[in-house]
Amino acid sequence: MNKTVLITGAAGGIGRATVALFAEKGWRVIGVDRASFGDGFPQNGLFIQSDISRPEDMHAIFEKAHAFTDSLHALVNNAAMQIAKPLIETTVEEWDAVMSSNLRSVFLGVKLAHPLLKAGGGGAVVNVSSVHAIQTSANIAAYAASKGGLLALTRAMAIEFAPDAIRVNAILPGAVDTPMLRAGLGRGHAGHGDMQERLDNLARKTVSGKVGKPEEIAHAIYFLADNEQSSFMTGQALVVDGGATARLSTE
Repeated sequence: MNKTVLITGAAGGIGRATVALFAEKGWRVIGVDRASFGDGFPQNGLFIQSDISRPEDMHAIFEKAHAFTDSLHALVNNAAMQIAKPLIETTVEEWDAVMSSNLRSVFLGVKLAHPLLKAGGGGAVVNVSSVHAIQTSANIAAYAASKGGLLALTRAMAIEFAPDAIRVNAILPGAVDTPMLRAGLGRGHAGHGDMQERLDNLARKTVSGKVGKPEEIAHAIYFLADNEQSSFMTGQALVVDGGATARLSTE
């Protein structure tokens, strides 16, 4: 029987790599993004263009998902937005936009996915958090707070859903070469040269000496979603950051 996964933020850097990997492994993929996916979405899957930060859109997404499949085996909450500016310049509207995209959407998505996951005899939820949940920097407070909240939500959901054989884990990517990372390089933390110089500067700061590839994060997400590989893991935060958080900032 084909397993089915629903992936939010499917048109982004990590999202596209995750869609491709699950499809390659024989899963049916339901992808959601507010941007168009363009060509190349798996033919046996379903792409829904919709905004997960809007509760009414979330209800519509899961109505379409339910019409497409009787059960889900994994939910990957990957969609997120980032606002990079000083806290004192962040407006209430910007703060709320980040929280509704990055945190409330996961609460609501899991709530709506729960009957489908239960119908599949259990499954896995993978919440894409960020290293900013545990180590952060200036001018990204709303994003860091939303990703930190996601870790606490992951633990709470793991406890509540264990009786239904639903595992819930989080993944914390570090610097990965995605459109979101490139857009955020204007914060000045990686120098002020051209894009390649900034990426090279960022790579040099990482213990492994490189910036991650979306495919590397996709494989870690797949590990957490696949019951054969991670059946005894739930409520955990898996850091995939090239060693960035292992080094003292004063060194």
